[in-house]
Amino acid sequence: MTSGTGREPQQERSRTTRRRLVDAAVECIAELGWNGSTVAVIAERAGVSRGAAQHHFRTREDLVIAAVEHVGEERIVELRRKAGDLPAGSSRIEPVVEMLLNLYAGPMFRAALHLWVAASTDDALRATLAPLEARVGREAHRVALELLGVDESHPGVRELVQATLDLARGLGLANLLTDDAKRRKQIVRQWARVLKPVLPVAVPAGTGPEELTS
Repeated sequence: MTSGTGREPQQERSRTTRRRLVDAAVECIAELGWNGSTVAVIAERAGVSRGAAQHHFRTREDLVIAAVEHVGEERIVELRRKAGDLPAGSSRIEPVVEMLLNLYAGPMFRAALHLWVAASTDDALRATLAPLEARVGREAHRVALELLGVDESHPGVRELVQATLDLARGLGLANLLTDDAKRRKQIVRQWARVLKPVLPVAVPAGTGPEELTS
Protein backbone atom coordinates (compact mmCIF):
# COMPACT_ATOMS: atom_id res chain seq x y z
CA MET A 1 0.00 0.00 0.00
CA THR A 2 2.70 2.44 1.02
CA SER A 3 5.00 1.46 -1.83
CA GLY A 4 2.09 1.89 -4.27
CA THR A 5 1.38 5.44 -3.13
CA GLY A 6 5.11 6.14 -3.18
CA ARG A 7 5.37 5.05 -6.80
CA GLU A 8 2.52 7.28 -7.95
CA PRO A 9 4.13 10.60 -6.92
CA GLN A 10 7.41 9.38 -8.41
CA GLN A 11 5.71 8.50 -11.68
CA GLU A 12 3.94 11.84 -11.68
CA ARG A 13 7.24 13.66 -11.10
CA SER A 14 8.78 11.68 -13.93
CA ARG A 15 5.92 12.61 -16.31
CA THR A 16 6.19 16.25 -15.25
CA THR A 17 9.95 16.29 -15.88
CA ARG A 18 9.53 14.69 -19.32
CA ARG A 19 6.87 17.20 -20.26
CA ARG A 20 9.04 20.12 -19.10
CA LEU A 21 11.91 18.80 -21.19
CA VAL A 22 9.72 18.39 -24.26
CA ASP A 23 8.21 21.88 -23.86
CA ALA A 24 11.70 23.32 -23.37
CA ALA A 25 12.95 21.51 -26.47
CA VAL A 26 10.19 23.06 -28.60
CA GLU A 27 10.93 26.53 -27.18
CA CYS A 28 14.69 26.20 -27.64
CA ILE A 29 14.47 24.87 -31.19
CA ALA A 30 12.02 27.66 -32.12
CA GLU A 31 14.30 30.34 -30.65
CA LEU A 32 17.82 28.94 -31.13
CA GLY A 33 17.52 26.47 -33.98
CA TRP A 34 18.79 22.91 -34.01
CA ASN A 35 22.48 23.69 -33.51
CA GLY A 36 21.83 25.94 -30.54
CA SER A 37 19.49 23.48 -28.83
CA THR A 38 21.92 21.16 -27.08
CA VAL A 39 20.78 18.80 -24.34
CA ALA A 40 22.49 21.08 -21.79
CA VAL A 41 20.65 24.17 -23.07
CA ILE A 42 17.30 22.37 -23.13
CA ALA A 43 17.88 20.95 -19.64
CA GLU A 44 18.70 24.40 -18.30
CA ARG A 45 15.54 25.83 -19.87
CA ALA A 46 13.52 23.01 -18.31
CA GLY A 47 15.12 23.60 -14.91
CA VAL A 48 16.64 20.13 -14.60
CA SER A 49 20.19 18.81 -14.63
CA ARG A 50 21.76 17.49 -17.81
CA GLY A 51 22.01 14.08 -16.12
CA ALA A 52 18.29 14.10 -15.37
CA ALA A 53 17.56 15.06 -18.98
CA GLN A 54 19.67 12.18 -20.27
CA HIS A 55 17.96 9.83 -17.84
CA HIS A 56 14.68 10.53 -19.62
CA PHE A 57 16.08 11.01 -23.14
CA ARG A 58 19.33 9.21 -23.88
CA THR A 59 20.19 11.40 -26.88
CA ARG A 60 19.14 14.72 -28.31
CA GLU A 61 17.48 12.81 -31.16
CA ASP A 62 15.33 10.93 -28.63
CA LEU A 63 14.23 14.24 -27.20
CA VAL A 64 13.49 15.58 -30.68
CA ILE A 65 11.30 12.56 -31.43
CA ALA A 66 9.26 13.32 -28.31
CA ALA A 67 9.14 17.03 -29.21
CA VAL A 68 7.95 16.38 -32.79
CA GLU A 69 5.28 13.99 -31.55
CA HIS A 70 4.24 16.55 -28.95
CA VAL A 71 4.01 19.34 -31.53
CA GLY A 72 1.96 17.15 -33.86
CA GLU A 73 -0.38 16.01 -31.10
CA GLU A 74 -0.86 19.57 -29.83
CA ARG A 75 -1.84 20.74 -33.32
CA ILE A 76 -4.48 18.02 -33.61
CA VAL A 77 -5.78 18.53 -30.06
CA GLU A 78 -6.17 22.24 -30.77
CA LEU A 79 -8.15 21.54 -33.95
CA ARG A 80 -10.42 19.07 -32.19
CA ARG A 81 -10.91 21.42 -29.24
CA LYS A 82 -12.29 24.12 -31.53
CA ALA A 83 -14.33 21.77 -33.71
CA GLY A 84 -17.30 21.51 -31.35
CA ASP A 85 -18.34 25.14 -31.93
CA LEU A 86 -18.42 24.91 -35.72
CA PRO A 87 -21.66 25.10 -37.72
CA ALA A 88 -22.80 22.16 -39.83
CA GLY A 89 -22.83 21.86 -43.61
CA SER A 90 -21.08 24.12 -46.10
CA SER A 91 -21.12 27.04 -43.64
CA ARG A 92 -18.37 25.25 -41.69
CA ILE A 93 -15.90 25.42 -44.59
CA GLU A 94 -14.60 28.94 -43.94
CA PRO A 95 -14.03 28.49 -40.18
CA VAL A 96 -12.33 25.13 -40.81
CA VAL A 97 -10.12 26.68 -43.49
CA GLU A 98 -9.22 29.45 -41.03
CA MET A 99 -8.33 26.86 -38.37
CA LEU A 100 -6.19 24.90 -40.81
CA LEU A 101 -4.41 27.97 -42.18
CA ASN A 102 -3.64 29.12 -38.63
CA LEU A 103 -2.37 25.66 -37.72
CA TYR A 104 1.14 26.43 -38.95
CA ALA A 105 1.51 29.85 -37.35
CA GLY A 106 3.37 30.29 -34.07
CA PRO A 107 6.30 28.78 -32.17
CA MET A 108 5.40 25.13 -32.79
CA PHE A 109 5.66 25.53 -36.55
CA ARG A 110 8.79 27.64 -36.14
CA ALA A 111 10.40 24.79 -34.20
CA ALA A 112 9.34 22.26 -36.84
CA LEU A 113 10.79 24.45 -39.59
CA HIS A 114 14.17 24.67 -37.85
CA LEU A 115 14.19 20.89 -37.63
CA TRP A 116 13.31 20.48 -41.32
CA VAL A 117 16.14 22.79 -42.36
CA ALA A 118 18.64 21.01 -40.13
CA ALA A 119 17.46 17.60 -41.35
CA SER A 120 18.09 18.59 -44.96
CA THR A 121 21.86 18.38 -44.30
CA ASP A 122 21.93 15.95 -41.36
CA ASP A 123 21.34 12.35 -42.42
CA ALA A 124 20.81 11.05 -38.87
CA LEU A 125 18.27 13.73 -38.02
CA ARG A 126 16.51 13.24 -41.35
CA ALA A 127 16.22 9.49 -40.73
CA THR A 128 14.60 10.27 -37.37
CA LEU A 129 12.41 13.13 -38.52
CA ALA A 130 11.08 12.02 -41.92
CA PRO A 131 8.85 9.13 -40.74
CA LEU A 132 7.56 11.19 -37.82
CA GLU A 133 6.65 14.13 -40.03
CA ALA A 134 4.98 11.76 -42.50
CA ARG A 135 2.84 10.37 -39.69
CA VAL A 136 1.96 13.85 -38.40
CA GLY A 137 1.10 14.92 -41.95
CA ARG A 138 -1.20 11.94 -42.47
CA GLU A 139 -2.99 12.67 -39.20
CA ALA A 140 -3.42 16.36 -40.10
CA HIS A 141 -4.85 15.32 -43.49
CA ARG A 142 -7.24 12.83 -41.86
CA VAL A 143 -8.47 15.40 -39.33
CA ALA A 144 -8.87 18.04 -42.06
CA LEU A 145 -11.14 15.62 -43.97
CA GLU A 146 -13.10 14.96 -40.79
CA LEU A 147 -13.54 18.62 -39.87
CA LEU A 148 -14.52 19.61 -43.40
CA GLY A 149 -16.96 16.69 -43.44
CA VAL A 150 -15.83 15.39 -46.81
CA ASP A 151 -15.07 12.01 -48.30
CA GLU A 152 -11.79 11.75 -50.20
CA SER A 153 -13.18 8.97 -52.38
CA HIS A 154 -14.79 11.78 -54.39
CA PRO A 155 -12.53 12.87 -57.29
CA GLY A 156 -10.30 15.81 -56.44
CA VAL A 157 -11.13 15.97 -52.72
CA ARG A 158 -7.85 14.50 -51.55
CA GLU A 159 -5.87 16.97 -53.66
CA LEU A 160 -7.93 19.97 -52.49
CA VAL A 161 -7.48 19.06 -48.83
CA GLN A 162 -3.76 18.52 -49.34
CA ALA A 163 -3.54 21.83 -51.18
CA THR A 164 -5.19 23.49 -48.16
CA LEU A 165 -2.56 22.04 -45.82
CA ASP A 166 0.25 22.98 -48.22
CA LEU A 167 -1.16 26.52 -48.41
CA ALA A 168 -1.21 26.61 -44.59
CA ARG A 169 2.48 25.66 -44.43
CA GLY A 170 3.37 28.31 -47.00
CA LEU A 171 1.53 30.99 -45.06
CA GLY A 172 3.20 29.79 -41.87
CA LEU A 173 6.55 30.28 -43.56
CA ALA A 174 5.59 33.80 -44.68
CA ASN A 175 4.57 34.61 -41.10
CA LEU A 176 8.06 33.87 -39.75
CA LEU A 177 9.49 37.24 -40.74
CA THR A 178 6.46 39.52 -40.47
CA ASP A 179 2.97 39.34 -38.99
CA ASP A 180 0.95 38.01 -41.90
CA ALA A 181 -2.40 37.79 -40.09
CA LYS A 182 -4.22 40.39 -42.20
CA ARG A 183 -3.25 38.84 -45.54
CA ARG A 184 -4.00 35.36 -44.18
CA LYS A 185 -7.57 36.43 -43.33
CA GLN A 186 -8.13 37.55 -46.92
CA ILE A 187 -6.71 34.28 -48.24
CA VAL A 188 -8.95 32.29 -45.87
CA ARG A 189 -12.05 33.97 -47.28
CA GLN A 190 -10.99 33.50 -50.89
CA TRP A 191 -9.88 29.88 -50.47
CA ALA A 192 -13.18 29.04 -48.72
CA ARG A 193 -15.01 30.53 -51.73
CA VAL A 194 -12.96 28.27 -54.01
CA LEU A 195 -13.70 25.17 -51.93
CA LYS A 196 -17.43 25.65 -51.24
CA PRO A 197 -18.77 24.85 -54.72
CA VAL A 198 -16.47 21.86 -55.28
CA LEU A 199 -16.24 20.07 -51.91
CA PRO A 200 -19.06 17.54 -51.42
CA VAL A 201 -19.72 18.47 -47.77
CA ALA A 202 -21.94 15.99 -45.98
CA VAL A 203 -21.84 16.74 -42.25
CA PRO A 204 -25.12 15.79 -40.56
CA ALA A 205 -26.99 18.67 -38.95
CA GLY A 206 -26.45 18.84 -35.22
CA THR A 207 -22.98 17.31 -35.34
CA GLY A 208 -21.40 18.18 -32.02
CA PRO A 209 -18.13 17.72 -30.16
CA GLU A 210 -18.92 14.10 -29.27
CA GLU A 211 -19.17 13.05 -32.91
CA LEU A 212 -16.19 15.09 -34.05
CA THR A 213 -13.85 14.00 -31.30
CA SER A 214 -14.77 10.35 -31.01
